[in-house]
Amino acid sequence: MLQPEGALRTLRDMDDLSVLLSVSYHLLAGTPSLHKKFLAVGLASVRRPRGYYLPATLQSVFDQSTEKELQEMVVVVHLADTDPTWNMRVAADIARKFSHHILLGRLLLIHTPHEFYPTLEGLKRNYNDPEERVKFRSKQNVDYAFLFAFAANLSSYYLMIEDDVWCAKSFLTAIRKALVSQEGSNWATLEFSKLGYIGKLYRSSDLPRLARFLLLFYQEMPCDWLLGHFRLLLTQKDVIRFKPSLFQHMGLYSSFQGTINRLEDDEFEADAFGLPDNPPAALFTSMSVFEHYEPLKAYSTAEGYFWGKNPAAGSIFSIVFQHPARVTRVRVRTGSEERRGDFLHAGVLELGRWRRADGRDCSGYVTMGSFEKGTFERRGLERAMGGPVQCVRIRVTRDQSEWLIIQSIDIWTLSST
Repeated sequence: MLQPEGALRTLRDMDDLSVLLSVSYHLLAGTPSLHKKFLAVGLASVRRPRGYYLPATLQSVFDQSTEKELQEMVVVVHLADTDPTWNMRVAADIARKFSHHILLGRLLLIHTPHEFYPTLEGLKRNYNDPEERVKFRSKQNVDYAFLFAFAANLSSYYLMIEDDVWCAKSFLTAIRKALVSQEGSNWATLEFSKLGYIGKLYRSSDLPRLARFLLLFYQEMPCDWLLGHFRLLLTQKDVIRFKPSLFQHMGLYSSFQGTINRLEDDEFEADAFGLPDNPPAALFTSMSVFEHYEPLKAYSTAEGYFWGKNPAAGSIFSIVFQHPARVTRVRVRTGSEERRGDFLHAGVLELGRWRRADGRDCSGYVTMGSFEKGTFERRGLERAMGGPVQCVRIRVTRDQSEWLIIQSIDIWTLSST
């Protein structure tokens, strides 16, 4: 039995909030490190009627990470099936296949005994879900709650994945880069996939609250819906999702009743080294902004885009860095599927030096190239400039009757390439 320091005191009876018990976990394999890691990767697994993807998922986690990255990571698998024989059989299989990582403290297998679970019978049938579906998703909420509670003191950050995913190469390094881009912001959830529970990142300090939240509302709705409510309660209004996605769903059969599930993330890329840096910056434009489509949405990871009214020759969109940066590559995409005409018909991209006193622009610019069919992309910019720059500017060179959507602005710097 294991009662780690970070284990959350959980509710024995959901109708009596005064009844609290300490959860005792069964540690099936591995030993928790005495030193806190950078990242814990957590997943829960139960027996599927069809398909068994857990070994392939773990293989992907380890194979797609460098030795240095593995030293900063611990993987926690909650074997949460109600059949103890299945849990022990899978634990033995995983321990045999991944003995090296278990011996090095990189892989932990745990189980929460059934007696700590709240009732899973006679639950509320919200959304008119069938009784078996309600029972499945309610137990899944509790499975994750116990996993979060166990992992709370293992690392600085916690990454949620499922037991049927592929990972991008060096996903840990990409996550570290994303965290740097969010320094100073009060984020609650960072997302590295657009699918379900896959690729959701949390501060480990938030895990006890998240675990209690899932336990309190375990029978109300599916886990991914609860996670969205948790983000909003922690005052993060917009989804912060990084592209390309770092994780891809691989399973063909769902863990619920073995139904076929062909869900895939069309924004997944197998090599995470390609993620842009987008250094901290202030954004300005001379164009009128339509409604809430402000400039930041083109540059940040928040969902959405910039939408400007009446672009004319000389209209600008400026990115002013907080600190000078050696820019190596810039990619800008304009327009959208819904508004095909709202792309930049004629424009150039410029890099600038000598930030003005008001901090809103630079006083000297060099043109790097023109937009082609609404897109600009160029590498090797550090050779063209020969030193750090302080501004990146998009300049419209011809009047157009359509408005301008800037879908995304991606900037890479020398330190990361």
